[in-house]
Amino acid sequence: MNFLAKLFGPAIPELDAATAHARLDGRAGPLVLDVREPHEFTAGHIPGAQLIPLGALAQRAKELPRDREIICVCRSGSRSRMAVRHLTSAGFKAINLRGGMIAWSRAGLPVRKGAK
Repeated sequence: MNFLAKLFGPAIPELDAATAHARLDGRAGPLVLDVREPHEFTAGHIPGAQLIPLGALAQRAKELPRDREIICVCRSGSRSRMAVRHLTSAGFKAINLRGGMIAWSRAGLPVRKGAK
């Protein structure tokens, strides 16, 4: 194990916005898990995303499917990296959206406003 892996733990699986969008177009696509706060989610989120704020993830992880990939998203990719680390250690198939909603929006991908 190299020095950085010892210091920071194993690498977090990530994908870019375009790749995530392409995966969502599939029939049995991944679940998008938004780990931001409700007011951030309402301001704009990926259509079809499920909201579970990072602070509630440990208590609500049982609501998530174990048989689907989970793409975790936040504003910039930082909180979602923590969510991926938590979920993968609990046996989920989770991956981080690199750059978060900032990257998603910059790529011109669809954003829905409101609570749903």
